[in-house]
Amino acid sequence: MQEKLKVADATQNNWVDRFSPSWAKPYLRLMRLDRPIGIWLLFWPCVFSFLLANIKDPNISINWYFLLLFLIGAMVMRSAGCTFNDIVDRNIDKKVARTRSRPIPSGQVSVKKAIIFLLAQLLIGLLILVQFNFFTIILGASSLILVAIYPFMKRITWWPQLFLGLAFSWGALIGWSSIFGSLGLAPVFLYIGSIMWTIGYDTIYAMQDIEDDAMIGVKSTARLFGENSKLIIALFYLATILFWLISGLFAGAGIIFLIALTLPIALLFWQVKTLKPSNNQNALIRFKANHYVGLTLSAALFLEVLI
Repeated sequence: MQEKLKVADATQNNWVDRFSPSWAKPYLRLMRLDRPIGIWLLFWPCVFSFLLANIKDPNISINWYFLLLFLIGAMVMRSAGCTFNDIVDRNIDKKVARTRSRPIPSGQVSVKKAIIFLLAQLLIGLLILVQFNFFTIILGASSLILVAIYPFMKRITWWPQLFLGLAFSWGALIGWSSIFGSLGLAPVFLYIGSIMWTIGYDTIYAMQDIEDDAMIGVKSTARLFGENSKLIIALFYLATILFWLISGLFAGAGIIFLIALTLPIALLFWQVKTLKPSNNQNALIRFKANHYVGLTLSAALFLEVLI
């Protein structure tokens, strides 16, 4: 029975399927803990911004407790966003092969229970947010507006990936504000670059659903760009690197950062060069590779902090 209840687009033999108790599986799947890539993609902009702040003021010691809060917060808020998204999209998800096995459309979790679960996640997110300064609390809370409107964008605009970028990149502002209690040009440029990055990688992700989306009338940049997808994704990734570079320079990063930046650049180039839009598995692998883009950029910034 459990085999039938597995989510179609989850990694095979993931820890949720293998080790979690039966009663918890639907909720852990609702949180997408069987697919942690989204947690990392939400976490990395926080790390970028946090390390930029440490580059800006070398007298600041790295606050490892804040980094832990960012990680837990990314897990909780990504999970809350997925829960809300699944509540809103439950009727659409029933019509898409990749998503019809998710907990709500498959009947594993009722809408009422999902709403209660969502409120619990938001409460935990609030408890994490209040650990920071007042400016960051207000800034973090304001991101809920973007989280709330995102699921509806695929119905009314060809650019839902832009709105995902606006929400998913918010950590590029939070990391900096958690240190200084304000914003500056460096985090703003970082935020713009991270939005460009999100549009690029989520367009790749959306390639898996082009046929189903076209059939049910769901919009995406993957459908909008069509045969020009590789070129346009390359342009978004180019903009990503340029804005990240400008951000680093505004924060005072030097030659170490510039040299280490070649690693995320190489990963982004590889994604576009080897992308096969009509091959779902190819697109999924390249989408997931963005975890390593975030990891290598964080390493570049961390080296700059240390050296």
